[in-house]
Amino acid sequence: MTKNPKADLVIVANRLPVDRVRLPDGEVTWRRSPGGLVSALEPVMRANDGAWIGWPGSPDDDFEPFVEDGLSLVPVSLSGREVEEFYEGFSNGTLWPLYHDVVAKPEFHREWWDSYVAVNQRFADRAAEIAADHATVWVQDYQLQLVPQMLRQQRPDLRIGFYLHIPFPPTELFSQLPWRRQILEGLLGADLIGFQLPGAAANFVRLVRSRVGHKTHRDTIYLPDGRPVKATAFPISIDTAGFEELARSESVEKRAAEIREALGHPKKIFLGVDRLDYTKGIYSRLRAFGELVRDGHLDVEDAVFVQVATPSRERVEQYRILRDDIERLVGRINGDHGLIGRPAISYLHNSYPREEMAAFYRAADIMVVTPFRDGMNLVAKEYVACRFDNDGALVLSEFAGAASELRQAWLVNPYDIDGMKAALLEAYAAGPKETGRRMRAMRKTVVQNDVAKWARDFLDELASLPGHHDKTVRPTPSR
Repeated sequence: MTKNPKADLVIVANRLPVDRVRLPDGEVTWRRSPGGLVSALEPVMRANDGAWIGWPGSPDDDFEPFVEDGLSLVPVSLSGREVEEFYEGFSNGTLWPLYHDVVAKPEFHREWWDSYVAVNQRFADRAAEIAADHATVWVQDYQLQLVPQMLRQQRPDLRIGFYLHIPFPPTELFSQLPWRRQILEGLLGADLIGFQLPGAAANFVRLVRSRVGHKTHRDTIYLPDGRPVKATAFPISIDTAGFEELARSESVEKRAAEIREALGHPKKIFLGVDRLDYTKGIYSRLRAFGELVRDGHLDVEDAVFVQVATPSRERVEQYRILRDDIERLVGRINGDHGLIGRPAISYLHNSYPREEMAAFYRAADIMVVTPFRDGMNLVAKEYVACRFDNDGALVLSEFAGAASELRQAWLVNPYDIDGMKAALLEAYAAGPKETGRRMRAMRKTVVQNDVAKWARDFLDELASLPGHHDKTVRPTPSR
């Protein structure tokens, strides 16, 4: 690969789609990252001579562009201080809590903002260098909201899209941000801005009208130079066919049976799968389950709760406190109500490969997804994709983006412990006719709207927008 490849499609994301791993013999190599975004964008990248710009994941590493499994990858380096201030600081200490309804209090530090600006500029410079004439550049997520405008200033010939994977907050929350106008103007460098839900897109348009003063009509913003910017919803999804194929495999079926056996063949298995994050509502759901056991509504001989909590941002104090709180709660519930070989809650603070997660989804009778706020929540969709025999129940927070599509789930307010307990009991008691009716409807939604369709819909919309662009991205074939 040449040092400065030119690409007709450039993906700009905080992370590269590969992780650097050290093999037992000491050799360092790259391994494909798990996740639907890579699966969705890989075919369209291959079809369009694409390149992916991102951080390799460790501080102070400076790599040349390279090709891995046929994909052109362009690393952007971050110093240790930038990881602390741009990533852990402004991205995850300021924007993440603010955009998630201030579940935790955001912090506003000027040095964090300065680092955010500097890193966004570095990503924009790299994209300007890599993109071919009139190329399409698709910028991903909250860490890079200044890149569209920075890139447009350097390369007005480009067609630029931006997608926000997390919620976008209402006016009264976003307005707390001291750099609110800069963020809005940064996003307006794009031709198309995608959100998970229509309400988020409406929040953005309303803010631009009130805070920046541009004219708007429905989902379109008109800039003073006459350039229109469209802000609309593209709900993200998963590789549905891939998950179902995995779930049907003999190895996953065997592993699911082993999980049930290890748990003592209970009547019903409840399952939670989350990144260990304060937005996910893990503590509240375990508390609700513990109270059901305490009050005799559930018996540990019949019901067990398996909670997978993937380690996350462990250098951040709030996350360490959350882990300690959850582990104390689990210990207390198991100490009060568990039996020898029969804990009420099996708590796993670990990350697992996709095959193991599919086995958990197959083993579980009731999936419990109760975030306080979530842009979408793909775990809910993964569970549905794995229930190919139309059984299983989903208890889902009404504040997850997925609730707007998976309406047949048992929807709950995660702040309402008693309401959550009632929903858990209903899902536990539901018969096969009831669970089958609900699951069939949810599976139809997830099958028809997979991640390939999401990527295709976004790129088709971006290609259709007016502008001085003479290249269009070739779509990926429909499945």
